[in-house]
Amino acid sequence: MITTYFRPGVMSVFTIVVLGCAAFAQSQPVADLDYQTAAVLYMQKSAEYRALAYQAFNLARLRLDSDLDKKNLKRLPKEERKRPRSIVVDIDETVLDNSPSQANAIRTGRPFNTTDWYAWGEMRKAKAIPGAVDFLNYAVAKGVKVFYISNRDEVQKQATIDNLVKAGFNDVSAANVLLRVTESSKDARRAAAAGKYRIVMLIGDNLDDFSGVFERRSVGDRFAATDAAREDWGRKFIVLPNAMYGTWENAIYEYQRLTESQKAEKRAAALELP
Repeated sequence: MITTYFRPGVMSVFTIVVLGCAAFAQSQPVADLDYQTAAVLYMQKSAEYRALAYQAFNLARLRLDSDLDKKNLKRLPKEERKRPRSIVVDIDETVLDNSPSQANAIRTGRPFNTTDWYAWGEMRKAKAIPGAVDFLNYAVAKGVKVFYISNRDEVQKQATIDNLVKAGFNDVSAANVLLRVTESSKDARRAAAAGKYRIVMLIGDNLDDFSGVFERRSVGDRFAATDAAREDWGRKFIVLPNAMYGTWENAIYEYQRLTESQKAEKRAAALELP
């Protein structure tokens, strides 16, 4: 049963989302998304995944502590020494775990769509990635401003803020949660953060979380750009593992709009064999 709370003439966001899910379920054919099962299970049931997440945030703390060392200031340009520090993080699969949403898509046979995605966000049930809360709250306690730059849509902002706070993150507000308004590229939002703060590091699960240099590149070009930035990985750029989805998969599809069967063909053709 759906209970609806509303002002006269205005349906609640929750009700609209639920009704939208029902309409979507009736209009879309069931898709075989079983290929995602191993990736979701790895995130949910693998202790190795947790170890990798802790490793990433432990490394991030080492890098931050190094930057906080007063000796580091002498190595910076004079104009940078008095600027306040900031850390830029992605949200999904970087600080919040959305694997239950991915698991539900496999079970229901519904590929990614905004109706189901918004419904999951409204639940505010995403748990924190292991190590994320401890590290970011440590950074905040040291006077570092954390910017959450995500390609969640702006309409999801309040639910996103609520979820971050519920998961235990400190200093979360509309001012430092920067979601997508018109464009997917994060360059402008990163530049806005850099306008007032010195960005110590960026943390994400997708190369697009770090620089526009990686955006909409082929598989080969992404490799080349990653190799060119080899000195930044583990220093300025900290990466979390995410085999469930991402631009890495879009690159295999050559950024085309494909049917699920066409995607399966592309994945099979991309395999490197003996």
